[in-house]
Amino acid sequence: MSLAPTTSLSPPTFNTRPLQIALFCALWSFAFVAGKAGVADCPPLILLAGRFTLAGLLVLGLAPLMRERWDLRPRDVALYAVLGIVNYAMYLGLGYVGLQTVSAGIGGLIVSANPVFTALLAALVLNEALTWRKVAGLVLGVAGVAFIVWHRIAIGAEAWHGIAFTLASLASIVAGTILFKRLAPQGSLWIGNGIQSLAAGLVLMPLAFSLSSIGGIVPSWRLAGAFGFLVLGGAVANWLWLRLLKLYGATAASAWHFVMPPLAMLFAWLVLGEAIDARDLLGVVPVAIGIYLVTRPARAVTLRPPISA
Repeated sequence: MSLAPTTSLSPPTFNTRPLQIALFCALWSFAFVAGKAGVADCPPLILLAGRFTLAGLLVLGLAPLMRERWDLRPRDVALYAVLGIVNYAMYLGLGYVGLQTVSAGIGGLIVSANPVFTALLAALVLNEALTWRKVAGLVLGVAGVAFIVWHRIAIGAEAWHGIAFTLASLASIVAGTILFKRLAPQGSLWIGNGIQSLAAGLVLMPLAFSLSSIGGIVPSWRLAGAFGFLVLGGAVANWLWLRLLKLYGATAASAWHFVMPPLAMLFAWLVLGEAIDARDLLGVVPVAIGIYLVTRPARAVTLRPPISA
């Protein structure tokens, strides 16, 4: 009696990308709340200089334990340092100054507009396809975000100079996203993240102590909690952001920033007591549809063989 050959089935692989995206959105949006709490008890540039310096040393120190190999060329180290100045020092430095006079929700709203500008620049600079589907998704995302917060602008007095700083912060993250894709530094993303953080901390340190006073720090458990989250949670969020940029195009990765305003408002309501309206939840629907349209991969076209006579 002969036995039929058996085929061993390999165990199904678990797709971790949805979890990475969910964690990125949660950490990135909560950072607006932690930043708002932190600048209440510490000058923003001192807070950021300490955060980035400590985070950079921590990330690079953990690299051997995570078996991350230093495979960066001098060019890659220089590129990551430049990106750290744009992506971290300028983006969050300007944003945290703005958070002193604008709410966490409005700050999140303004920065969440970056997918639109990123998509336009990516089409011009990176030759990423800007299809009608992506355009429709971007329009829906902007409409949903605008619907969520339009009435919030009317009920509170947001300082215009704070909004100006936040707009400059928006320009920085758009530029940093395009530069990362354009320059394409190679090597370990974890180590690259550490270099970016350390470079941002070293650049901000002299500015922080020349423009701010250490006497402006008010020791509190709120400040300790905010600083701890910004160091640890921020380091992981920045690493996940680089992974998303590597895995997806600049347009698709940036589209997830549309989900930040509703999440930031939810966290700000839970932690800071900022007002939230039930109508805000309706804006999540076009945001979700917009993200789906922008991030959904293009359908493959199947060519049928010609029918012979």
